[in-house]
Amino acid sequence: MTVPLIGISTYLESGARWGVWELDAALLPAGYPRLVQRAGGLAAMLPPDAPDRAARTVARLDGLVIAGGPDVDPARYGAERDPRTGPPAPARDAWELALIEAALEAGTPVLGICRGMQLLNVALGGTLVQHLAGHAEVVGVFGGHPVKPVPGSLYAGIVPEELTVPTYHHQAVDRLGAGLVPSAHAADGTVEAVELPADRGWVLGVQWHPEMGEDLRVMRALVAAAG
Repeated sequence: MTVPLIGISTYLESGARWGVWELDAALLPAGYPRLVQRAGGLAAMLPPDAPDRAARTVARLDGLVIAGGPDVDPARYGAERDPRTGPPAPARDAWELALIEAALEAGTPVLGICRGMQLLNVALGGTLVQHLAGHAEVVGVFGGHPVKPVPGSLYAGIVPEELTVPTYHHQAVDRLGAGLVPSAHAADGTVEAVELPADRGWVLGVQWHPEMGEDLRVMRALVAAAG
């Protein structure tokens, strides 16, 4: 049996430190590849690259994960920058938007995680709430809150019950991108998952961080779709 190859987008950081080294680094929290591996896939890191190479990259993958990370540049969705929005990551924005576009064009299964869900929404013409209280209560510490699936959605077919999930974000979906529908909500009404209809392929975004928890179902569903 061929094991699906799942590409995961990464950070590109200057001055990362490990051992005796302080160098520019393409990096990714280990929870992401571990989650792919535990779900039965092969994990491949995709550091920022020239956007015109995205289609050739996606062509070699069976599935794509757009990982969490910095705030999306508000210019990408035509908004003025809120003072509470973090610094831009232009190379990562451009690369990941190109990956998403290529994956949607090719019909490659896509999972967006936190920033990845937000960027999926932006890629399809949606907008973001630039600051949302209560979803990242302590800086640098993951919290948790329950999310409730929308009956009949792709997500509800994967996780049918209300579930407390690991969360850390201060932005959220505002206007939905073209074709996207909400598939889970937090108790305060925040959209916690989005997806495209089944005839558009397997495309799901979750606002939380499954790589920080023990529930493998979302990643297993991506790996199964990729296989």
